[in-house]
Amino acid sequence: MVFPNDVGDMARMEQANRLFFRLYQCANMLHKTGTKAVESEGLTTQQWAVLGALSRPDTQNGISMGDLARFLMVSRQNLSGLISRMERDGHVRSAPDGRDRRSRLVTMTDSGRQVWLEQAAPKILRYYAQALSGFSNSDLTHTVHYLLKLLDNMKVIDAEQGGHGPVDED
Repeated sequence: MVFPNDVGDMARMEQANRLFFRLYQCANMLHKTGTKAVESEGLTTQQWAVLGALSRPDTQNGISMGDLARFLMVSRQNLSGLISRMERDGHVRSAPDGRDRRSRLVTMTDSGRQVWLEQAAPKILRYYAQALSGFSNSDLTHTVHYLLKLLDNMKVIDAEQGGHGPVDED
């Protein structure tokens, strides 16, 4: 562990502690308030993230479980349980990849697309508007920039710790 040597280092570590604690609080509030925003559709924030990922144009023909797990930065094991529940609810389907039978492709069903586009998306947009109240376009751009910078640094830490990213490798 690195210990601060001087007052400047201590002040930086104090500020870092505040930042990471606020990120922790934001993540918890996102799960709590975000889930409430879409619970009438039977969704959680995790399912919202999956449907959002599957709604992208480049995933219309499906995405492998491994690629989806990497995109969402979750373990394949956690994603597998989530996908199983979403299959049970009729939102997604997974099937063997025709090119690689060991891999499974996940796609959004017509029912899932209807839930996403007609029911969840309008509520999510309202949620975003409320959560980002008072943010200018510049604020949003800067926030995304700094979060991506932080994420890149965390990926380096993960690699240094022997991780291969946030998911199990194929």
